[in-house]
Amino acid sequence: MVRSDGRSNKEIRPVRITTDYIRHAEGSCLIELGQTKVICTASVDNKVPPHLKDTGTGWVTAEYSMLPRATNTRNQRERAKLSGRTFEIQRLIGRSMRACVDLKQLGEKTVILDCDVIQADGGTRVASITGAYIALVKALRAMKDKGLINTLPIKNQVAAVSVGLVNREILVDLCYEEDSKADVDMNVVMTGDGGFIEVQGTGENSTFSKDDLDSLLQIARRGISELLKAQKDALK
Repeated sequence: MVRSDGRSNKEIRPVRITTDYIRHAEGSCLIELGQTKVICTASVDNKVPPHLKDTGTGWVTAEYSMLPRATNTRNQRERAKLSGRTFEIQRLIGRSMRACVDLKQLGEKTVILDCDVIQADGGTRVASITGAYIALVKALRAMKDKGLINTLPIKNQVAAVSVGLVNREILVDLCYEEDSKADVDMNVVMTGDGGFIEVQGTGENSTFSKDDLDSLLQIARRGISELLKAQKDALK
């Protein structure tokens, strides 16, 4: 099939990562994945949740939001209560980031990652994960430079990508137009050494076979390898 932006089925959208995007945050970046744009910041708090108090273990958590005009029509701001979608996405980001950090080495400190979507064209959660890793590393490096931690507690690199079946063809990094009509929609989070952190797959309009699943994961692995390289280049 011919994709709306001319990409091949196995090609991710152009990636641009601008580090130190927010002046006051311990770590930050703007990640642009095609027309999807997310600001990711990392803030350090010198305390931990009650269940970790006096354990010597730190914590990494995340919050996610979308600006009212990040999409074609204005969305209401989520003030008093988060939607189920927002709550699920920020938990996914938090889980993904904790998988790459040695929380014992962090000590009793919390790193809060804020992922704010300023423009959405599909793949906002995977862009948030990929960008949150950059902000997290930048914050941890700043902590080490200030003597707040002795070693950099990063265990692995983390990135994520969306894949799907559209008109029975397997595509990577779906834009909104493709995602909205996908028969199968999947988000894949992986480590730099090829391990899976999370696979979220749904048959939206049809079922999918074991062969489909294998092909989706294969194309996801290829796309994530390109995102890992973009992360490394941004953090040099």
